[in-house]
Amino acid sequence: MYSIEQLEAFVATVETGSFSSAARSLHKAQSVVSQHVINLEIDCNASLFDRSGRYPQLTSAGKKLLPHAQVLLAQHQRLRYCAQTLEQQTLSELTIGLDEGIPLQKLSNIINELEANFPNVTLEFLTASSIDIIDMIDTDRAVTGIIFSELVIPTQIDFESIGSIKFDMYVASSHALAQQVCDNLASLKLHRQLLMRSRNTKSSSFQLAVSPDVWYADNYYILLELALQGHGWCLLPNHIANSYVDNGQLVLLPSEFKEIGWQANVDVIQHHRYSSEPVFKQLRHSLRQLLTP
Repeated sequence: MYSIEQLEAFVATVETGSFSSAARSLHKAQSVVSQHVINLEIDCNASLFDRSGRYPQLTSAGKKLLPHAQVLLAQHQRLRYCAQTLEQQTLSELTIGLDEGIPLQKLSNIINELEANFPNVTLEFLTASSIDIIDMIDTDRAVTGIIFSELVIPTQIDFESIGSIKFDMYVASSHALAQQVCDNLASLKLHRQLLMRSRNTKSSSFQLAVSPDVWYADNYYILLELALQGHGWCLLPNHIANSYVDNGQLVLLPSEFKEIGWQANVDVIQHHRYSSEPVFKQLRHSLRQLLTP
């Protein structure tokens, strides 16, 4: 019969690339990890790794087993968290990470509703880039995040989409790019780009460097100010840029292409050890109204 230890050794080997690296990640001896994998192969009556090269490579059988093993381990982790918190009281402090690029005008109504139902909860708010907020949730610095969707998030984080925000490319009206029409995106490489990046230098999946000359910030309002000063072009949420477009300080990047912007989904994320608790269910339910007209 398969054991959790066998599946952990198998998945860790795949994710780290070797038995020795898997052993370090699991804080076990390499011989123990290797034996767990061998025992799993015996139980499955199939070879899960091709060991002929320097590093183990998944066989076709291993590739079939991997997603099932990952799902089972994730469910096992949820079970452990549930068992650990059966006798615990609901958290008395709730820390929410907010990406400043997301409009938060309705947040006060949501907080009032939460406070009415859970009057003893202390709230803390942190602002950061979406990628930094994912790290906050993963490390327990925050318990709920409001972020722009990312293609990759840790498996222990639950997410729910609550709407979308339109982004477009902007440049100061005084910038050289405002005086010409770009016939292709390659022409943007001739000018400095202003780009969002997390504090650990990771870029969002939709904030990609196009130009070889890039300045970075972890805050959309800093990007806005840099753009207003003529330091480069950037991708900004429309709701942040609109008033500056209206007063003539910013312009939509002139382009032959009608639509070169981006519709970014907004997600609420929580670590799954908390997702089933009433206060977090209430918060998720309320946040569904954050972007409604």
